[in-house]
Amino acid sequence: MNMNKKYFFLILVCIGLTQGSMAQGHGPLYGLQTPTLPQGHVNLNVGAMSLSSESGESYMLRYMFSYGLTEDFQLNLTAPTPISGIKKPPRTRGNSNMPANSDIEASLWGRIFSNAFDVGKRVESTAVLSGSLPTDKERGKTNVGPSVHGALSTGYASRTWYAWIGSGYQYYFEKNHEQLGDLPYGSLVVGYRPDFIKADWRIFIESLAEFPKNNKSAEGMTIPAHRTQKLLIGPSFLGLYGAWGISFGGLIPVYQNVNKNYQKENFRLSMNISYWL
Repeated sequence: MNMNKKYFFLILVCIGLTQGSMAQGHGPLYGLQTPTLPQGHVNLNVGAMSLSSESGESYMLRYMFSYGLTEDFQLNLTAPTPISGIKKPPRTRGNSNMPANSDIEASLWGRIFSNAFDVGKRVESTAVLSGSLPTDKERGKTNVGPSVHGALSTGYASRTWYAWIGSGYQYYFEKNHEQLGDLPYGSLVVGYRPDFIKADWRIFIESLAEFPKNNKSAEGMTIPAHRTQKLLIGPSFLGLYGAWGISFGGLIPVYQNVNKNYQKENFRLSMNISYWL
């Protein structure tokens, strides 16, 4: 990426941060979580994301609008502004669509179980169902079509400690006789809210495991992708002040089995600013 594109990316980030932003605001950046918005509440969010691999770096802004339909059901709409991509992007998603995936996505989050067993403590589960439309024609020289995605997350939350474990599956439809392979993945997050500082901050250790399936070519042949399994781990931080929230963090691969069709990843970075109406 040349210097002009880097400056352009930084300018767009600054614009986005002055307008409001993306994620759930009370949870991690990459891993699946369980919180949903109260009925009638709105969350606006913008995320600045970067992914680095052996073939270069990608940069993207991603915007998300969330609305609490009821106390347990939340509707989301997210759209990207790609700044720069890489030739053979990895397939990834998790909680936040990373810059490798320039999709417009609508999703429904539904809390299907909740048990507040003590003051300030609860165990709950949330299911996710979403559909997406790609804004690019190809990924890794394979035509990319629409996709559907489902996920389930279960977790524990208290005033001090948090933990979420979840898994998801994304299915891509065929386009022009080519098809991206399915994407199973899982995530595990542990969080801590320090009580020795006045500011409302949360610290998370996040992990994301991805197991993409083989792509299908127009000739009906499979394009190996099964050797691109990855396990990434890293910290993230969340700060809340009134109606505003800021979160930032990164992941680095601790294991990756990558074949010749893809490049190894170096790191992923993300920063979100949220505003609740």
